[in-house]
Amino acid sequence: MNIKRFTLNNENKILIIDFDNSSSYQLPYEYLRISSPSVKNSKGVKELICHKKQVQLSAIECVAKHGYRLLFNDNHSAIYSAEYLLQLATEHDIRWQDYLAQLANSGHSREAMIEIKQVQ
Repeated sequence: MNIKRFTLNNENKILIIDFDNSSSYQLPYEYLRISSPSVKNSKGVKELICHKKQVQLSAIECVAKHGYRLLFNDNHSAIYSAEYLLQLATEHDIRWQDYLAQLANSGHSREAMIEIKQVQ
């Protein structure tokens, strides 16, 4: 399945993804950031990402056949394939609840450690 269009809703911090089969999904920026495919430690284990509630998605770049590079305002970027974005969309509820449980068990928070303000 291919992606037809991305729409960034910065006010609500949501990325809207329209697929070519007429399906559409809304994914929060925070969820995309904490689900980054490139956040594994040296042992290949996915790290728990915290303090990203205020993160913004700055840009999306097409990376040929590999997928799309999502660039966040915390200087993180990663390449997400169309298949992985569809998986994140269809498994959102389960993955999000699992993430919240991991945060609770670790004692960490979604809240930013420092206040982030966007200057216009």
